[in-house]
Amino acid sequence: MEVAPFEFMPDKLVIIAIVFAVLSLGFLIGGVAAIRKRRFTASALGIVITLCFLAFSALFATISISTRGYRALTREEVAATVAVDRISPARFSARFTLADGREQSFTLAGEELYVDAHILKWRLLANVLGLHTAYELDRVGGRYIRVEDEQTQRRTVYALAAEKPLDMYDLRSRFPMFKPLVDAEYGSATFIAVEDRAEFQVCVSTTGLLIRRLPGR
Repeated sequence: MEVAPFEFMPDKLVIIAIVFAVLSLGFLIGGVAAIRKRRFTASALGIVITLCFLAFSALFATISISTRGYRALTREEVAATVAVDRISPARFSARFTLADGREQSFTLAGEELYVDAHILKWRLLANVLGLHTAYELDRVGGRYIRVEDEQTQRRTVYALAAEKPLDMYDLRSRFPMFKPLVDAEYGSATFIAVEDRAEFQVCVSTTGLLIRRLPGR
């Protein structure tokens, strides 16, 4: 089983964004110098190139910020380990240990543990830049076995995803400019019946999420 952190890729994208920003600054200085020398054609070309490089810099910076928290997915890997303790027949506690080391605890209503995730698949152009299929756990909740209970009993849902100013999952849906980079974005969910003092692994692969019970707790 191979774990490939995705965090290194935003850092690489930040470097690319900085390179384009520096290049744009260089062409801007050249354009200003050309204006002073009354070389208006050269100055116009310099300004156009400056704007193009600034646009590329902004694009790579946006991708870097909006993919923070996502992890690269090359094969099935463990996204989280969950320790569960039953409080009552329809209430339990769940303590998550995520792949990045974060720990979160929740009190959930229901008889089943529910987890979902966002998954991003990139196009060839993004693959060339080092971006590959990535995932981020999004929500955890309690789930009732009976539909009637889902409709009438208390529901509990909490966020698992780390907060960030931008999210590529949302940007892909809202802005067409990201469509040439992102091949598909979709949600995957899984759930399992809860037993007292049980421990589970939430695993993710290119086909989606699954939960396995661990022996021995």
